[in-house]
Amino acid sequence: MQGKQTEMRHVREILRLKAEGASDQLTARCVGLARSTVRATCERATAAGLAWPLDEGLTDEALAALLFAQPGKATARGVRRKPEPDWAAIHLDLKRPHMTKALVWQEYREANPDGYGYSRFCELLGAFAEKLAPTMRQAHRAGEKMFVD
Repeated sequence: MQGKQTEMRHVREILRLKAEGASDQLTARCVGLARSTVRATCERATAAGLAWPLDEGLTDEALAALLFAQPGKATARGVRRKPEPDWAAIHLDLKRPHMTKALVWQEYREANPDGYGYSRFCELLGAFAEKLAPTMRQAHRAGEKMFVD
């Protein structure tokens, strides 16, 4: 919760400084953020129709909704914009003989032309594989088999 309040405090300070005629560089230095962040915040404020001074009754939640919940802008944090493949099925496909990541990716791109590029696809597949448990359960009756390390 405190991070959100700090973020909105930064937004209010950026809008105030820009209304006073400060440059992006000076505003960024005063607020302690990157110039690109200052520029992006100003662009979002302009698109939302916000100008300094802000309404007294405008809460931090309402300000955040105006700035960050615009259609066509960014999606919610943690939501991917591209179609997700079935990672479990792909992981099983890779166990087949002569199946490679490149072939699986080509099949994915044929089905989803606007899908992930090869490097991002491999990165996400690797992240999925890391979540899998590396244990192999073997069911057997006691005394029937002997296992040696």
